[in-house]
Amino acid sequence: MTDLSLDPRDWIPHRPPFLLVDRLVSIEPGVRASGLWTLSGEEWFFPGHFPGRPTTPGVLMLEAVAQVGAVAVLSDPRFAGRLPLFGGVEGARFRRQVLPGDTLLLECEMTRLSARGGKGHGRASVDGQVALEADLLFVLADAP
Repeated sequence: MTDLSLDPRDWIPHRPPFLLVDRLVSIEPGVRASGLWTLSGEEWFFPGHFPGRPTTPGVLMLEAVAQVGAVAVLSDPRFAGRLPLFGGVEGARFRRQVLPGDTLLLECEMTRLSARGGKGHGRASVDGQVALEADLLFVLADAP
């Protein structure tokens, strides 16, 4: 939908340094969302992960996909004012390293959604190559 904001800060409460989505590409409320995260090489984690071979941590890629999934959920008026929290991760597979200079395309599609929580299938890719794929389970809490 073209009338929805593509600024992730308008949808989720995350802020730097833990906002891992630079901008949203598409939103289909309650169904799916996609976004981009460009790794400049200046991120806080690269000096320690790993010295001499900077690599984006897999758990942060999972979090980035979850943030896009949260946009898909929270853009649905039924869930406005809620907060999706991780309930689990199933079938996570890391298929390629993500390095400084890479741009991740983050995608998450809801496969189950209810008033209490749900499940989404997520993927992160670089130039068409899958870096991460996983199913994300979440519960919906009241936002502070």
